[in-house]
Amino acid sequence: MNATVARGVRLPAMAWLQWRPLISSEALIALASLYFAVAGNGLFWTSAMATHPGSIRYAVSLLLLLLGTHAFLLGLLVWRWNGKAVVSLLILLTTLASHYMSRYHIYLDADMLRNVLATDRRESRELLTASLAGPLLIGMLPVVALWRVQLAQRRWTATLMWRAGFLLLAASVALGGALLSFQEISALMRNQREVRYLATPANVLLGLPRALRGDNPVQRAPKLPIGTDAQAMPRVAGSRPRLLLVVIGETARAQDWGLNGGTRQTTPELAQKPVINFPDMHSCGTSTEVSLPCMFSPWGRRDYDEKKIRAHQSLLHVLDHAGIATLWRDNQSGCKGVCDGLPLQSLTDATTPGLCVDGRCMDEILLQDLPAQARAKPGDRVIVLHQLGNHGPAYFERYPPRFRRFTPTCDTADLGRCTRAQIANSYDNALLYTDHVLAQAIGRLQGMEDYDTAMIYVSDHGESLGEKGLFLHGVPYAIAPQEQTHVPMTMWFSPQFVRDRRLDLACLRERAGQRTDHDALFSSVLGLMQVRTALYDPQHDLFARCEG
Repeated sequence: MNATVARGVRLPAMAWLQWRPLISSEALIALASLYFAVAGNGLFWTSAMATHPGSIRYAVSLLLLLLGTHAFLLGLLVWRWNGKAVVSLLILLTTLASHYMSRYHIYLDADMLRNVLATDRRESRELLTASLAGPLLIGMLPVVALWRVQLAQRRWTATLMWRAGFLLLAASVALGGALLSFQEISALMRNQREVRYLATPANVLLGLPRALRGDNPVQRAPKLPIGTDAQAMPRVAGSRPRLLLVVIGETARAQDWGLNGGTRQTTPELAQKPVINFPDMHSCGTSTEVSLPCMFSPWGRRDYDEKKIRAHQSLLHVLDHAGIATLWRDNQSGCKGVCDGLPLQSLTDATTPGLCVDGRCMDEILLQDLPAQARAKPGDRVIVLHQLGNHGPAYFERYPPRFRRFTPTCDTADLGRCTRAQIANSYDNALLYTDHVLAQAIGRLQGMEDYDTAMIYVSDHGESLGEKGLFLHGVPYAIAPQEQTHVPMTMWFSPQFVRDRRLDLACLRERAGQRTDHDALFSSVLGLMQVRTALYDPQHDLFARCEG
């Protein structure tokens, strides 16, 4: 067919194929910044404008601030040789980030980005729902247009001069935006600091270097030793060895924990056991990546230093120094450095019939051959079971069908397709199953009459189920809602363990009614296992005042 029609007008398809505009790298950065500010920050605009609805001056101020900030950041990263690839990647990242932030109202700070980096293929698969197709298709449109563009060439001296001027202009635009509504912008940054974690892709560009710094899922340095002075106190001749089972729950929140007296009984089996429940327990973080290293460290939240915690060994290493063998059994995404260099059994790839389907195992897999694993080494043992628990958003996949007691349920990982009641039902069914797993664990321990046995269960963090428009977890700790930081903790002790350690259970039940947090785990376990070390702090040992 002839490429032209009457009067020399080209066919639209041919016109598109020949469309190859020539622009500078700075023009590309400016256009990309405008796209990000207008099309990629829906949740940012909704949250920021809620404080001053209808204010045009405030909106213009935010627009200039977004434009200038992104233009400055991109001005440092985007050059002619990498411009198309970098901007394309950022467009797709912004599309994904905006979708998930809007869907679940999450914040992309450094800790959340670290969670993303640590996400395994199973977790990723659960997040790839049909609702992602539309945003990705829309996000591909500017990428396709971008690759039709030609970037102009300049001599390197001219390039540096133009770029210096562009960066100065970008900084001026951002500053001008802040000054245009200085009082409102400063109040926003002071009172709602979390809003800055919604500005995409600036949140990724600024948070990723911190997420990758030091010990991280991508690169780990050897752990610095702690507690090398640790020694187990001498035992009476003929004493039975002790076995302490530490069960790390996943995403269980205190509000739904039946033993805490909620509206639903989600712990009917534990309610029939002689357990001690701590209703006022609080987590060290709002994500597994933060909480696990923190709760097993001697510094905890009270002296929180992320770099120090990630660089040093954990409670398990101190126990190992004292000659107490440890074992980490995992049905989740690893120990986050807590058990580096120590025995680790990952059960995520198990194929046990009735417990494992499509690469995911129910938490009862953690109890399989547990007594044999405990007896594999002589002497005192501490075994950690890391649950899959209530990990979202696919709550409905965390329990067998017989635990589907609260209905109707949300039977999809796309929470946007379910009501809050359906989501809560699936979540609580998963707690019912955790209750069953813990009751079964106690049964296993009761059957080990050659050991003095005990169990501590505590969740790593909580979960939002729609309160304040939030779902899942990972909100920056400073502004996190209690649903993500108030977690359950429950303990059980065999009569033999109680006698051997001379525990006053009435005293411990009284202590359980007081506020506590993850900081107590480190010294409490050391005290319970009678390990001496300079790191032990009796002020954070829950058992210190309850020993006869």
